[in-house]
Amino acid sequence: MNITKHRAFPTIPNKNICVPIGPILAVQLFYEKLNFCDIFSKHKSKGLDLNSLIIGLLSYKLTENFSIKEAGKWLNQKEILDILNLEQFHERVLYRTLELLGRNREEILSDILDSLFSVYDFEETDINLDWTSIVLFGTKSKLGKYGYSRDYRPDKLQITVGISELANPINIPIGVTVNRGNVLDLEHFSDTYNQVKSKLKKGSLIIFDKGANTTDNLKSIQDAEMEYLTAMKLNTSDDKIIENFYLEKAELIDSEKGIYGIKIVKPSSIKYLYFSESLQKRQLEAKARAVMRKLKEAKEIQKAVVNKKKLPKKFRINNELIEIDYSFKTKLEELSDDEAIELLKASLINGREGFFCLKSNRNLTLQDALVTYRKKDSIEKIFHSLKNEIQIKPLRVWSEDSIYGAIILGFIAQLFISLMRYEFEELKHTSTKFIKKSLKNLTLTIKFRINGVKNYIFANFDRINSLIVAKRNGIT
Repeated sequence: MNITKHRAFPTIPNKNICVPIGPILAVQLFYEKLNFCDIFSKHKSKGLDLNSLIIGLLSYKLTENFSIKEAGKWLNQKEILDILNLEQFHERVLYRTLELLGRNREEILSDILDSLFSVYDFEETDINLDWTSIVLFGTKSKLGKYGYSRDYRPDKLQITVGISELANPINIPIGVTVNRGNVLDLEHFSDTYNQVKSKLKKGSLIIFDKGANTTDNLKSIQDAEMEYLTAMKLNTSDDKIIENFYLEKAELIDSEKGIYGIKIVKPSSIKYLYFSESLQKRQLEAKARAVMRKLKEAKEIQKAVVNKKKLPKKFRINNELIEIDYSFKTKLEELSDDEAIELLKASLINGREGFFCLKSNRNLTLQDALVTYRKKDSIEKIFHSLKNEIQIKPLRVWSEDSIYGAIILGFIAQLFISLMRYEFEELKHTSTKFIKKSLKNLTLTIKFRINGVKNYIFANFDRINSLIVAKRNGIT
């Protein structure tokens, strides 16, 4: 019987240190390219170097990114301090850095915008605009309000954040705005749009969803000699058009999904009305489920009424401070199940199922209007990246300035990731998650020799981080 002996590697304790260097190199690359040292140095002259602190915070965001407290621990490692040319510091320095960024936010974001457009000669300046909410922990900031939560946490205070993004194929965020948590998209629109408007070429297309579609917002775009593409809410004035919508007369847009459309040309705008067979199917299925749910609820109430029992808890007002006398009578006494279902169908199904509408003051084909609007989902990917990969949520800072500062820091980190995709065609469709992982994998090992001399060894190069290192070293 042969017994294979496994080679034993000697494991002798040593002082060698291994740190992730990829995120720092990536941050330094774009920090220098965009002349960020000039942007930030004017806001602080004493104490620790502000640029080194910001580079450190951005690098941490692309490494671990747990909290400011943990960022302080990570940055205060001797090897990281040496790389960033910093002295050891207390974590409160980082909180002050966030507040400084927030306090000077308008000038900083304006300077970043100027730098972006001076370094990169963007041929097109069509933009996507969108807004989201971010949960806010803490109650001291006046920005924190209850509102419509995109994070499905209506029980938490929140802020709203707007992003402007150069549209496909550029897909780079160029602006960020912060507002109170109860501010609607239609109100937030002007802040987000006006922040970047000066950099847009005449005739640029501004793309946004129906939540910000108001007469005033459309007018502000047209007054600046821009064009828009937005979605519209269907209303009673559209019902007659829908009633006379015949597939045989409509243009087939997408045979796979069964999408048809017609253009309705008006003096100052064009409506693009679409019908989707797959959307109609999904909406009717959802309404069928709602019908059965309402029927089930009615039966539960009817049963309680017949048996003279209390209503099930979910139908009651459960508040000790409220006294209420109420009586219920359902229509189920006079209706069969089939009749009840038909009654519910009539109230829920309005004939608009499967229809949706876009509006623009640019004369596009039905195909181009739909494709262009759909590409707006690139900004949703930016929100997902900001929240889940860059991890700006949940915000656990207190003052308004530090909230703004934390958002600006996250925005710059996302900007650098997007610039990597823009500069390297190989990364065009690579997620933030995999870019971060690759950067973190690139490590610097500091090997201590007996005579006290240090050897620096780079390891774990791969397809992604090699691109960054080559660019950083001036290899094109």
